[in-house]
Order: sequence, then C-alpha cells, then structure tokens
Amino acid sequence: MATLRFKAIEESMKRKPLEVIPPSEKISDFYGIYVFDKVKMEKYLSNDAFDAVNEAIEQGQRIDRKMADQIASGMKTWAMGHGVTHYTHWFQPLTEGTAEKHDTFVELTSNGAAIEQFSGKLLAQQEPDASSFPSGGIRNTFEARGYTAWDPSSPAFILENTLIIPTIFISYTGEALDYKTPLLKALNSLDKSAVEVCQYFDKDVTKVISNLGWEQEYFLVDEAVYNARPDLILTGRTLMGHASAKNQQLEDQYFGQIPSRVLNFMKDLEFEAYKLGIPVKTRHNEVAPNQYEVAPIYEETNLAIDHNLLIMQLMRSVSRKHNFIVLLHEKPFAGINGSGKHNNWSVATNTGVNLLSPGKTPKSNMQFLTFLINTLAAVHKHNALIKASIASSGNQHRLGANEAPPAIISAFLGQQLNQMLDEIETRVTDEKMTPDEKTVIKLDIGKIPEILLDNTDRNRTSPFAFTGNKFEFRAVGSSANCASAMTALNAALAAQLMDFKTEVDKLIEKGVKKDEAILQILRKLIKSSKPIRFEGNGYSDEWKEEAAKRGLDCESSVPRVFDAYLTPQSQELFTRTKVFTHVEMEARAEVRLELYIKKVQIESRVLGDLVSNHILPTVLEYQSMLIENVTGLKALYSEADFKLLSARRLAQIKDISAAVEKIEKLLEEMVITRKDANKVEEARERAILYAEKIFPYFEEIRYHVDKLELIVDNKRWPLPKYRELLFIR
Repeated sequence: MATLRFKAIEESMKRKPLEVIPPSEKISDFYGIYVFDKVKMEKYLSNDAFDAVNEAIEQGQRIDRKMADQIASGMKTWAMGHGVTHYTHWFQPLTEGTAEKHDTFVELTSNGAAIEQFSGKLLAQQEPDASSFPSGGIRNTFEARGYTAWDPSSPAFILENTLIIPTIFISYTGEALDYKTPLLKALNSLDKSAVEVCQYFDKDVTKVISNLGWEQEYFLVDEAVYNARPDLILTGRTLMGHASAKNQQLEDQYFGQIPSRVLNFMKDLEFEAYKLGIPVKTRHNEVAPNQYEVAPIYEETNLAIDHNLLIMQLMRSVSRKHNFIVLLHEKPFAGINGSGKHNNWSVATNTGVNLLSPGKTPKSNMQFLTFLINTLAAVHKHNALIKASIASSGNQHRLGANEAPPAIISAFLGQQLNQMLDEIETRVTDEKMTPDEKTVIKLDIGKIPEILLDNTDRNRTSPFAFTGNKFEFRAVGSSANCASAMTALNAALAAQLMDFKTEVDKLIEKGVKKDEAILQILRKLIKSSKPIRFEGNGYSDEWKEEAAKRGLDCESSVPRVFDAYLTPQSQELFTRTKVFTHVEMEARAEVRLELYIKKVQIESRVLGDLVSNHILPTVLEYQSMLIENVTGLKALYSEADFKLLSARRLAQIKDISAAVEKIEKLLEEMVITRKDANKVEEARERAILYAEKIFPYFEEIRYHVDKLELIVDNKRWPLPKYRELLFIR
C-alpha cells in the first residue's frame, strides 16, 4: 500500500497543465449554442408553437398535444443538426444527484426501415422505473411505475450527443419523488402571494420571480493520489490523516494566484458551461489549500438550480481530463475550512424591480421594507424548518462549527438598517398617525438608499445575511441540491405574505388608510420577528445562550433537526402553499433519515476496513522492526549504554501498543453499537443512534490513528498524507 502511495505521488508530480486552446471567437458568439433557448425556438418552431412555449413559461399554461408535437419536431431537428442520436428526461430524484435514461430517436416503420421520430408525447412524458429511487414509503419496491414530465421553464440542452430535457418526477399516484416538483410549487405560491402584495404599490405588477445566484465551493485533488485513498473514493472525505504542518494558517491561498493546472481546468469548465448557457462569472482560490470557487450571474431560481446541478456534473467530467478529482463533500479534510454553497436569493417583479432593493421614493422604499420585514418574519417563524432544509450528514461537520453555518438560524441586517426598523417599531402606533408622524416616517424611509451605501459590510458568521439587495443564505452545503433550501425559503415567504395581506386588508376594511394599515402590520412583524435579528458572532457560546432565550431552534443533531419537517407549523405551511401533502412530508423526512443512516454506516464500515486491513498491519510491522532493533542493541551494548540508546524506541513501542490496543477496543465497540442500531426498525431512532452513539467513535479512532501517523516511518505509511493531498503540484 505504501508503494502505491509513493507511485501515486510520483505520478502526480509528473503532471503538466493540459493545454486548453482558447476559442477564437468571443464568449458571446458561442454562448448557449447547445441550448434550445428562445432564439432557437423562433427559428425551429412555428409562431403558434413558439407562443405556446412562452405562455407555458410565463403564465404556466398547458401545452396541448398538437403544439407539443410541433415543439418536439422542431427540437429534434435542431438537436440532430448537432449530431444528437438520443434523448433523455433529466430529473432530480431524492438521491442528491440527477438521473437520466437515454432513448434513441430511431423507430421502425411497418416494412422494417429505421426512421428518426420524436413526438410530443415522448417530449412531455416518460416512464422510468421508479422502484429503486428513494420514496420514503410512498410506494412498495415492487411498484415500479413513475413518471417524468417536461418542465418547459428550463430549456432543453445537448450534452455528449444526447438531448437533455429537464423534467419533474412523480409517482404513479401523483406524489412528488423529486426536488423540482415541490420547488416549482413553492415558486408558484410565492408568485401569487407576492403579486397580491405588490398590487398595494404598483398595479402593473403581474408576476414575481424568485432569483438565485449560487457560489459553488469545491476542492481539487490529483487523481493519482485520490486513487490511493479508499476513504476519499468511498465517502468523499478523509476519515483519518494528521494535519499538515502548513495548511491555511498563513491565509496565502485565499484569492491567491491560481495554479496553472487549476486555471486550465477552470478555463475548460467555463468553456463547457458557456456552451450550455450557464452564466459563470467568477473564479478564485478559496481559503483552504486546493479549495476553489465558481459563481454565476444570478438567474430565475428554478433555472439556476438546474444550472448548478449541471455545473457539478461538468466539474466531475472536466476535472478528469486534467487528472483531477473534484471533491464536493462539505468537509473532505479535517482542520481546514469545508465547502458551502452560498445561495444569494432575491425576488423581483415583471416590471424589473428587485423587491429587496431600496428605491428612490418613499413609496418604492415602503415596498422594499414590506418584503424585507416579511422575509425576516418568515425566517423567524420557520427557522427550524429552514435549518432542516440544509441539514445532512456532510453538512453536520460544518453545522455548529466555527465556520458557516452556525447551528442557529439568524439574520444579519447591519447596524443602520436595524436601527431604522427599531425606529419604525417605536414610532408607528395602532392609532391614526398625525401628519407630522407621516412626514417623519416618509423622510426616514426616503433615506434608505443613502443608509445602505455605507452598510455594505457582511457578518461572515451569519447564516442569513442581508447584503444590500439580496439575502445570502450561507448555510447550504456544497454537495446539496439548492432546491431543498429554496423550497423551504420561498414557501415560508409565500405563506407569510398571505398572512400579511389578510391582516392589512382587515384594517383597510375598518377604514384605516392603506399606508397606515401597512405600517401598523409591519410594526407588529418587526416586533415579533426581532429574535431572528442578530449582529454579533454567530459561533460564540454567549449567542447560543441568548438564542435559546429568544426561542430560536438550537438543535444541532442532524436526525433531530429533521423533526422540523413534521411539526404542525411546517405541515400547515406546506399544505397551505400546496407544496407538499402530509404524505409527501412524512416521506421526505423518512428519506432524509435513511440517507443519513446509510452515509454514516458506509463511513463506519470504510473506517473499520482501513484501520484493520491497512493501518494496523503497517503499524504492527513497524513495531516489530523497532523490537528487532531494540533486541539487536541489547546484544551489542552494555546495560547502561542499552538503556540510553533504546529509551526512545522502547517508548515508541509502548506508545504503539497503547494506541493499537485502544483502536482495536474502539473498533470492536463501534461494530457492536452499529449492529445494535441496525436492529432498530424506526428510522428516526436508528438515525439518532448513528449520530449520537456511532459517529463519535470516528473522531476517537481517528485521534489515535493520527498519532500513529507521526510515529511510523514515513516510507511505510500506507495512505497519502495531508501534505501530499492538499498542495497541487
């Protein structure tokens, strides 16, 4: 094994940057060439078919069979012009990845001749085998039928000679088996409720869109070295490994010069992304060694999530061309920062107004405050659910640690905006306002753009921070499907806006003027949601105590965090917004628990295998060598000289024996505990046992293994070390 390690290191040191030939044309000349976007639709579809797709995208109108046939025909003609031979429905099952089943365009005629056909029926719906996808008990294993249905709002594209059609995925009985279906429902609910509130301020608003800009963090490791680490291959993270003498403590990696091999990978990735219409904008070194980030221009949330899943897919394939492996696990290396996926989220109108951006007039700023305060109220009311939406076995390494996200959801606004909300809370009363009060409030509201000019700093410890014209939801894990978090957040705001409109309308019916009614309800929301606002250090013990006093959810055990999906409050939220049924919510919770159990179970087994079959044999072999050395010294030297010369080796032999004994005892206990946990039928209780009884063994075993790494001769250690994994050569 040690030989494999050094061969891997030697191979990695020979790597030279793969030359990437830059395209001769401008990015804008080839951007989106493999996307069936509106430009292509206008060329390949009739006017009626083009209008039908636009209406489906903009208004959610159904596309009839005749139009679907025309759209499918035009899509096929365009795709075959690029050498496409197959098509697939691309969907997002509850496995944290994507799925696809490829079919050829070829059909046989009655006389046995082959022709290429693609009908509206095939475009609109497929029937992949659903039996092996997670369903949370919605269906039996032997019930295989499931349906994918075309999502016109996310354009089809070409990848590796296959026409990819983004779709939803549902069961035979209609329940959602994917991430996209509930997301689309949440976005639709937000659209309706937000439009109704916008009508208070602008009657021209007929649609509200949720926008998302993700920041994807990731690690790169050399493929040869990666292949010598079974834990990385099987779990996505290192289950052992002593810290490198140098890691991120000098902070010289952050925004530093990008290594040439990495830069060529980034150029190649961007080239492939642009062809698929993914508007990547930013690339840079992150804070940890071998850690990087790619970020796009923001897009409509549904499309942005599809693009994020696609960029992760591209990263995996493009990295192999450059002899890299991309790591998307939230914490692949202990002792250095893990990776997240910051979700920059906002809402905008069809009139071009960002509802989380201040305007130039008191009226537009009143609209801004309405959506800002309702967002705070939604996050406050559903803070436990929003945390549950980002919880996972990978993210638990970051959850509650001294890097984003803290285990408590709080919102950061900045001192000046916070002060303004406090002033509105104090000034606005439930009684009719005097002209002077109205004037003062309007003057204060009119100052918002000026205030925010000097309020651009961020609180890096806040999981939900306002950054001038959007909220940055920093808690999403790097490997996660953003749809989980965005479904919870958009649904929460949708329900909150429904409540807000109901309360305002009640006051208006009683004769209160609209502006006064809005301010009165905003005042109540400012007051009730105040516990979610926090400007300090989100990692401090003082904040944990304060958050508990404020009534915020402070749970950090991932299986217990998932309980938030099944509270009466969450059930009311999702059924009211028509995002989930009760059955679907119970299924989601079950799937998350089962996924958590399986991932921790796999890590436990991999750890046991590595320690028993790789580490301990190497250590005992080295110990035997030390014993032979000591025996030889005793034969050669006097008693006094022997004691002097052998003291260090004898101490090492004893240290090794103590560590091996401890490791073997811990491994045995872990296996017994795991077997006992596996006998528990109820998923929640089994997951809690894995989290609270089995998972702690990982760190205990690792501690002793990492101590042995410092004792055993470097040439004999079987696994590539952190210093060999973390610095690109």
